[in-house]
Amino acid sequence: METALEISTYQIIVGVIMIIVFMAAILSKKMSALTALVTIPILGGLAAGFGTETFVFAMKGIMEVDTTIAMLAFAIAYFGIMLGTGLFDPLTGFVLRLMRGDPLRVLVGTAILSTLLSLDGDGTTTIMIACAALLPVYNKLGISRIWLAIFVIMPNGAINLLPWGGPTARLLAVLPVDSNELLVKLIPLILSGVVCSVVIAFFVGLQERKRLGIVDVAFEEHRRELDVDELALRRPKLVWFNLVLTIVVLLAIIAVGIPGPLVFAFGAAIALVVNYHDLKLERKAVGSTADALVHVILMILGAGILLGVLSESGLAAAMADRLISVIPTSWGPAFNFVLALVSAPAVWIMNNDAFYFGAFPVLAETASQYGFSQMQIAIASLPGQALRGFSPVIPSLYFLAAYVKIEFSDFQKKIIPFCFICFAVQLGAAALVGAF
Repeated sequence: METALEISTYQIIVGVIMIIVFMAAILSKKMSALTALVTIPILGGLAAGFGTETFVFAMKGIMEVDTTIAMLAFAIAYFGIMLGTGLFDPLTGFVLRLMRGDPLRVLVGTAILSTLLSLDGDGTTTIMIACAALLPVYNKLGISRIWLAIFVIMPNGAINLLPWGGPTARLLAVLPVDSNELLVKLIPLILSGVVCSVVIAFFVGLQERKRLGIVDVAFEEHRRELDVDELALRRPKLVWFNLVLTIVVLLAIIAVGIPGPLVFAFGAAIALVVNYHDLKLERKAVGSTADALVHVILMILGAGILLGVLSESGLAAAMADRLISVIPTSWGPAFNFVLALVSAPAVWIMNNDAFYFGAFPVLAETASQYGFSQMQIAIASLPGQALRGFSPVIPSLYFLAAYVKIEFSDFQKKIIPFCFICFAVQLGAAALVGAF
């Protein structure tokens, strides 16, 4: 892989143009997300002069997402089977009764539920459980499904700052700070992100309540709307077995640390054997998730191509380094604030590994030369994670959009301003704890 120093100014300009064109193409709906993910980075790599190496970079990117594909494929299969058996029907009925047909309660409840589910640090699990429980509620009340996607993701991004979350875990690997002390410092950032998400959900909920009103519904009506094939897959008498199995599956991943793909695969196999003794029903249960599986896998492979061309070529690191190099030395006393601002777009287009193991050490060393402590540097690097809520290189976001059946570009358009609001709020929280 080329280093950032071997990337020319021309190639950096092409990289920036490639990102702009990519975002413009999907937000304007001139191209589908999948088409843009595949064609734009390859054409960009060729235009940057990487030649046939572009395809090598793209293949390396695809290879990098193989574990993610395995995890999501088996997770979709498992939760799809559970959804078919009716495991989440009682929970959905309880949610409907609790929220009393009020869109405001539903949206605020979505943000709170996502916050609680996100404590394990696994965004995919949060998406699967929250969407499985709440999607029927949104459909029943006529609430736009895009709000479900947004208010599942936003609190998850804030909770992900916990020390066992992806970005903070990588940060601790490259910066020698005490994790317990860091956790105490991060609590205001985490709480501010969660509160910001809930407040936004409240105001959006007011708008949805005004649009839809409070609907008097009973979940039993939803059961009658199921078609014959769906009713054939329901297993109400096995709900307790399926619940225990699901709890065991989640504990095996979260508490024991067994790899998720293996646990979900084994859990899905057990679920099929116990719930469906007829092979035709087994095939029908698995087939019910086929469309979602194909769509998600293609999107993740596409995201791997984009990430591969940007990261393996050195373009992403070079763009970050060039941005650092143009920062005036007179900004030294405020460099940690600059670090926070630079980190936001960097983590938007780079994965956490590339940022924290690549660009971040350069930023951290520069900040330390201006007299900032390692704890201050650590805190300043994290508010930018708020912008990952609409990043095109996060595979689970494509899965989320496919799961709730919305266009990824529509999801991005709606969530972008909210992510920037949360970023600004968390910057303020970082200032309060002395990061700047």
